[in-house]
Amino acid sequence: MQIAIQSSIELPRINKLRSGKVREVFDLGDTLLFVVTDRISAFDVILADPIPHKGAVLNQISAFWFKRFGDVPNHLITANFEEFLDDLQEFREQLVGRSMIVKKTKPLPVECVVRGYLAGSGWKEYQQSQSVCGIKLPAGLKLASQLPEPIFTPATKAEEGHDENIDMKRCAQILGEEVADRVKKLSLEIYSLGRDHAAQQGIIVADTKFEFGTVEGDLLLIDECLTPDSSRFWPKDQYVVGQSPPSFDKQFVRDYLETLDWDKTPPAPRLPKEVIEKTSAKYLEAFRRLTGSEIANV
Repeated sequence: MQIAIQSSIELPRINKLRSGKVREVFDLGDTLLFVVTDRISAFDVILADPIPHKGAVLNQISAFWFKRFGDVPNHLITANFEEFLDDLQEFREQLVGRSMIVKKTKPLPVECVVRGYLAGSGWKEYQQSQSVCGIKLPAGLKLASQLPEPIFTPATKAEEGHDENIDMKRCAQILGEEVADRVKKLSLEIYSLGRDHAAQQGIIVADTKFEFGTVEGDLLLIDECLTPDSSRFWPKDQYVVGQSPPSFDKQFVRDYLETLDWDKTPPAPRLPKEVIEKTSAKYLEAFRRLTGSEIANV
């Protein structure tokens, strides 16, 4: 059975709490149902054209890491559709392969970003101040340079638009020193574990973003984990310091949109078939490399 392309998901009689850029979140009472669509956004605009298999890739990569990092408490209960509640079985076609049941948590209001290489907003900030989020870095680094060691660079969550990078002092003011120190330690630990595994599969994890939540005082890793949407994945065999490497994510879409006369406000231009297919192939390749298997659709 082929996984259907999902742009929006509605489940009659199941209460939808919210619909994000990619994920739909449903209330199951004591737990939540996360459903990952094939939607794709670029420059904070959701595009009209979904990317085949993208939702399944993101969902199953997250499940792979949650299970692999078993010593790190996380919100996953099950991503196996056969273990879902009876009330959800009628929605098999919409949910199989692209959904998981998770614990309800209170999300922390800070994005936990870890950078191992200079790229994106970190590279822009370094060029201006030779630092990233208040962390002073060596002189002479170039675009895509590996940092002496991974750094924790938190950001505030923006309801709309871009997140704002903050320093550790501000992070501690928002979360409290104890929680801030804990998420910093966990974020660096998880990044290092993921980076080392990915490197063996020919992928550089340049940077990534984690989210944490609390339930009954316990801190859990939530949302997604080390996916092509939350991370910058580069192929090791094409990595060159000083150049922006190709990636296993939606950068291919961004690069295409940059060639157009578009002001980055809705509505976004439609994507050509070739761009859609190549983007889908990049997500699938990332999944195969990281997990050593094909995506499951049953």
